[in-house]
Amino acid sequence: MLALEQMQALPYATQLLSRLGADVVKIESPHGGDLGRGSLPAMTDPEGRRIGATFLRNNFNKRSMCIDLRQPEGRQLALDLAKNFDVVAENSKAGSMAKLGLSYEDVAAVHPEVIYLSVSGFGNRATELGESPYRSWPAFAPVVEAMSGIYEIKRVGDNPPTPAPVGALGDIGAALYATIGVLTALRQRERTGKGSYVDIAMFDALVAMTDIVSNFWSLGLKGGAAAPLIMHGFKAKDGWFIIQAGREAQFNALVSLIGHPEWSTDERFATRQGWLEHMEDTLRPAIESWASSRDKITVCEELGRAGIAAGPCFSDEEVVHDEHVRIRNMLVEMPRTDDEPQPVLVPGNPVKISTMADGPDSRVPWLGEHTDEILGEELGLDKAAIADFRERGIVS
Repeated sequence: MLALEQMQALPYATQLLSRLGADVVKIESPHGGDLGRGSLPAMTDPEGRRIGATFLRNNFNKRSMCIDLRQPEGRQLALDLAKNFDVVAENSKAGSMAKLGLSYEDVAAVHPEVIYLSVSGFGNRATELGESPYRSWPAFAPVVEAMSGIYEIKRVGDNPPTPAPVGALGDIGAALYATIGVLTALRQRERTGKGSYVDIAMFDALVAMTDIVSNFWSLGLKGGAAAPLIMHGFKAKDGWFIIQAGREAQFNALVSLIGHPEWSTDERFATRQGWLEHMEDTLRPAIESWASSRDKITVCEELGRAGIAAGPCFSDEEVVHDEHVRIRNMLVEMPRTDDEPQPVLVPGNPVKISTMADGPDSRVPWLGEHTDEILGEELGLDKAAIADFRERGIVS
């Protein structure tokens, strides 16, 4: 896979594919590389250059090369490389690759069987109904998250919306759909011999992932009205936990567990809407009174045994040291290169396949670390030719 990528929406997808066996070559600009390298917090590489957290989270198992795509010879190098890869991927603002002469049409002209992946805020290609009115807008994860409607229906009173409440949902959501699209297109090519253009809009991905916004609206729950179920946070002795109970049998088990079995036949709780109406005056005080003598893990264990789904609200410290996370190999350490003792932690691969090893991952690449290696392996260029390109600033 040849990736002309920045930040997170595409780099997460290509990292996931690399963990599943893909060889990912990352083309970066000689002028600072992937924008994610400049994010904060950061560490420094062996040459003292900053490598930001966004880059560190999304670039394991890749090789990096620097090509100046603004130069005609740099563009030609990218096209020559593209011929050797099953997938070419980019996540620039819509239309940017066309201006560089590296659009799907440009790449398909030299490699008709290519799978070409674009990830952008609002899509690169028009549908039968036209182009997105937002096509020219730049987009980061919080932009499309806000536009999905989920911020507004979760906003309370006159409080401002809370951007990025679960990290880069807009980026990772788009990345997962991009991964599905690439794998599907590769399978289709096996059947038909034809390449494909996979066009992923981050806004589309968020409309899909925040499905309750449109679905609830269509069913009459408008303006952020809550679905009639218990899906709330409660306080235990040492912190918070959440409960989700949406069926009468679960409600009956809950009130029995907290010492009020009589509420199973109480008219106030005869409907699910009644659970919400009496949450603050009756249910919450009773649940939190019962939980006040228990730690949040014990609370969730007891609720689980009663058939009620519940989970503790972990702090960052608790997540990092959680036994499940350790057993499932869900945090990967990357030793730092700037004398700081704490290794960088990056989420591991959540896709566990019985016939594939889970790691090990290789560290993120230093900027342009593999330029000479890739030009030699893929294009057969000798040291003199590479040195000439380097001298003229076409590669670095």
